[in-house]
Amino acid sequence: MKLKHLAPSAAILAAGALTLSACGGTSATGEEASGGDSDLQGTLTGIGASSQKAAMDAWTADFASENSGVTVNYSPDGSGAGREQFLAGNAQFAGSDAHLDDDEAKQGKEACGADGAYEFPVYISPIAVTFNVKGVDELNLAPSTIAKIFKGEISKWNDKAIKADNPDADLPDTKITAVHRADDSGTTENFAEYLKATAEKDWDAEISGDFPKDFGGEAAQGTDGVVQTVSDTDGAIGYADASAVGSLSKAKVKVGDEYVELSADAASKVVDASDKVKGRSEGDLAFDLARDTTESGAYPIVLVSYHVVCSSYKDQETVDMVKAWEKFVVSEEGQKSAAESAGSAPLSDDLRSQIETVIDSIKVEG
Repeated sequence: MKLKHLAPSAAILAAGALTLSACGGTSATGEEASGGDSDLQGTLTGIGASSQKAAMDAWTADFASENSGVTVNYSPDGSGAGREQFLAGNAQFAGSDAHLDDDEAKQGKEACGADGAYEFPVYISPIAVTFNVKGVDELNLAPSTIAKIFKGEISKWNDKAIKADNPDADLPDTKITAVHRADDSGTTENFAEYLKATAEKDWDAEISGDFPKDFGGEAAQGTDGVVQTVSDTDGAIGYADASAVGSLSKAKVKVGDEYVELSADAASKVVDASDKVKGRSEGDLAFDLARDTTESGAYPIVLVSYHVVCSSYKDQETVDMVKAWEKFVVSEEGQKSAAESAGSAPLSDDLRSQIETVIDSIKVEG
């Protein structure tokens, strides 16, 4: 089914949708936006990853300042919802913290024509292991310790495994509340991929966007729900996009023989060491991340958040809007705006060039 009609969906109409249009001016970073096209007219609808929310706020504001005739709607309902709605024809683009799986890639040919869907990174960010433990401001955690905590096998903060990672810390006899996503989440899938790659003996669940139900813990809806629950609960620990955790404490993660603090630079080191997913089309820039890297200074719990678009749309107006929007998102200006607003790692010049080639190839169907 090609994207001939965009029926209103509950996701689009949700209160969380971001709708921005403007009439010129400065960008969200306070600088003059560039590269606009005043002739563009219409509306773009996107659904997807809540992790992109802070970046999306900046992108839509900046883009609208130079494209006053275009309205960009983005509903941050989660990666799974975004991919599902896009493939069903209810959005012109999706935001996703996980690339399309093989079945979804096949569905892309039905939704977008023979060349299928295109996907490319737009946002690279570390996933924080964030905690709220009274009296504990710093925390080191090895992969196996993290796995056992979220599997429910470590239930107190003064457990011997946590003590081994933090020999000088004064750890309380406080119950651990491990908070995970309740919804199908690309953040969960990335977190699970990391644990599977680095602590397979302890994390024996299949990799999925759904957190394993038999591991227990406390479920919270969306990124904001996880952060709020951790913030409100003494003894809580959760995983969330680093841009969303605010002043909450963040654990350092053991890589090789050192404990690494999350940062944009540390996250980008992992992406640079990663290979593209095999067997995909030239327009598919999905990556198999090197979760088990031992490179000094690399932070391996990262998400690479994608935009998924069609290789073809029903009219030139939509093609022009999608191209302009996505080119802005991956541009140096767009990436700087996201970095300042969300703490993400900017795309490398080489990767940006590859993405722009893909965007340029989007065409009118037929």
